[in-house]
Amino acid sequence: MKAKIHITLKNGVLDPQGKAVGHALASLGFAGVKDVRQGKFIELDLAETDKAKARDAAEQMCKQLLANTVIENYTIDLVD
Repeated sequence: MKAKIHITLKNGVLDPQGKAVGHALASLGFAGVKDVRQGKFIELDLAETDKAKARDAAEQMCKQLLANTVIENYTIDLVD
């Protein structure tokens, strides 16, 4: 089973990398971009076949290592 994890900064947390991307897009002529937020995407191939156990394992991985839960949010999508 695959776990697809999206990690983004929480609202209110400064995102200097997102600001840099926004400025670069504006300098390239993409004037319609109002804001850019940078994030991470992690895809895990898990041996677990039970969806509940796979989600629990992915949650623990996010809480313990993959995400800084003080400043980041994460979502987990499971795919068979």
